Amino acid sequence: MTETQPLTYRLGPTARYHLLADGRPAMALLFPLKVVVIHALWQPLLEEIVATGAMTLQQMAEKMPRLPVDRIETFMTSLVMKGFLAQEGILELQDSKYPSVTVIIPVRNRPRDISDCLNSLAHIDYPSEKLEIIVVDDASNDSTPEAVGRFPGVRLISETVHRQVSFCRNLGAQQARGEVLAFIDSDCTANSLWLKALVPAFRDQTIGAVGGLVDAACEDKGLDRYEMVKSALKMGLWFKRSDPKELFFYVPACNFLVRQELFLSLGGFQESLHIGEDVDFCWRLLDQGLKLEYRPVGQVFHRHRNQLGPFFHRRFEYGTSEPMLQTLHPDRIKTFYFPVAESLFWILLIVSFWMPLFLTVCGGLWINTCWQGYRKLRKLKIAVGLGTVARSTMRGYLAFMYHCCSFVSRYYLVVGLVLLPVMPLTGAVIIGMHILTGVVDYRVRRPQLTLPSYLFYFSVEQIAYQSGVWWGCLRHLNFHPVFPGITHNLS
Repeated sequence: MTETQPLTYRLGPTARYHLLADGRPAMALLFPLKVVVIHALWQPLLEEIVATGAMTLQQMAEKMPRLPVDRIETFMTSLVMKGFLAQEGILELQDSKYPSVTVIIPVRNRPRDISDCLNSLAHIDYPSEKLEIIVVDDASNDSTPEAVGRFPGVRLISETVHRQVSFCRNLGAQQARGEVLAFIDSDCTANSLWLKALVPAFRDQTIGAVGGLVDAACEDKGLDRYEMVKSALKMGLWFKRSDPKELFFYVPACNFLVRQELFLSLGGFQESLHIGEDVDFCWRLLDQGLKLEYRPVGQVFHRHRNQLGPFFHRRFEYGTSEPMLQTLHPDRIKTFYFPVAESLFWILLIVSFWMPLFLTVCGGLWINTCWQGYRKLRKLKIAVGLGTVARSTMRGYLAFMYHCCSFVSRYYLVVGLVLLPVMPLTGAVIIGMHILTGVVDYRVRRPQLTLPSYLFYFSVEQIAYQSGVWWGCLRHLNFHPVFPGITHNLS
């Protein structure tokens, strides 16, 4: 059983604590460069974190006994979501405080996988009297039902007609006794602290659902090692919470907890959808004004498709879901953010290849932006040097260029390959942007692969996904995924 690490907070990688000119506490983030003023109430805790390097929630509660623990956690979590703090460990509750949970597992013809999954759940660290496990067998024609029967206490619902995964999940939810539904797939295994890491999110009544990290279960093949860092199901290593400005936030259904009453009131997963049903449900949940949270500490391990053919087919299917989902949710139209300063910088830099005089203008824009940012920080008496501001500004320019290259790589690599023989320059630029994206990803993600191997799998994935997207666009006559709207304002 995994040892429980208490909920602990520390400064984020680029966060700094400062006192402003008027004595108020503040936190600065070096990238992206931003400052938030903190109420003086929280000054003792932040100074303790800076002095000691880290602080548990229990230590915070002892230092400020007049404040409810929930209030402290809520505030610290808000700083985590904004990048000023990093969070480790989980908050353990008293057994009486945990809600009842029903784990629902759809399965079809996977006796070995479901056995591994149920074996991991047999070792789950959660009050046994509050845990129910339901397996919905989707008309298996092998030994899957017998494999489930070997686990005492597991409830098996057997279907005689193949009805697909959404139907099975909904059926399990309708018969569940738990206050919280926990969905996991049959080809996943759960960390022993999976539920204890995610369930505390529901103490916030505005949270409708929460998801956790989907990690790779294998690392034998090159494709396994690629999936370890680039899986479409892996939502990252940072805590996230839905924001009204972020229209496309979701968490995958293979690691998904939701209030049962809410799930049933929304009609569950759309049974007509065989791909993207989790995205659709999350968006409908958000449309109700509730929040969705992602907590990477709640971990499951997924056995990915590690053969090239099935891998390509699955990514193609993921691609087809994007235009379909935008058709179902017309208010969620994709837009591409072009910040004015960053866009102007790269336009001037590109023009300077033909008119070198514009290189001076480009440099002047960068220097002026750096100087204005530095002056604002100096006025607040925040000790951040001009060099740091300059690096942060340039990093912002490079991040925007990566954002552009990533979009082209994601949706236009096939176009570039088609254009290469007839329009060599255009095709080469598109392929170059794709390669640049792959190289940056490789440097950031640090996979256990050589760069050529990573670029090969990365290229296969991009070609498969965008082929699915373009096919879906033609099928639904909805081209918003590949021709998004343009905006200069994030609000």
